[in-house]
Amino acid sequence: MHLLIRTLFHLFLSGRRGRLSMWDVSSWHTRAWPTDIDVALHINNGMYFSLMDLGRFDLMKRSGIWARMQELKWNPVVSAETIAFRKSVKLWQRFTIESRIIGLDAKAIYFEQRMVADGEIHARAYIATRLLSADGPVSIERIIEEFGAPPADLVLPDWIHAWRENNGLPGARRPAPHLWGR
Repeated sequence: MHLLIRTLFHLFLSGRRGRLSMWDVSSWHTRAWPTDIDVALHINNGMYFSLMDLGRFDLMKRSGIWARMQELKWNPVVSAETIAFRKSVKLWQRFTIESRIIGLDAKAIYFEQRMVADGEIHARAYIATRLLSADGPVSIERIIEEFGAPPADLVLPDWIHAWRENNGLPGARRPAPHLWGR
């Protein structure tokens, strides 16, 4: 909710920017607003992921995927994410969010996203996403049928598979009991 107005404004602007293929890199230029920062006057660590949502929206909107997802009533959700920080992005500082799809597997679409300022990477994240319909998760086969196959040279890095395996939780239909303090 904290980014609702910024998200709507961003979606409006993305629709007026140049078209992209879903396999291109989206670059969205912005600056750190007072609502993005913490008491140290730099972007709050949790806000990075929220701002990166807008970078993925930019890629989806500019490639035409967003409009088609709306027609199909498919909603994107994040299933896993990890981030590394290198430098702070400070209040009012200009930066760019770069977003690209780095691959697919049987369960997810994977993005690499970067926060770049002054020609340097300040933070980099990897995000695993799914598309959900009213009937549940949309299969990768159905997604490829709708949007086309990835380029032949797009190969998901091996470490992503290990990251998902070691970082994942059981699916929503399987138990995941909480045992701390027992």
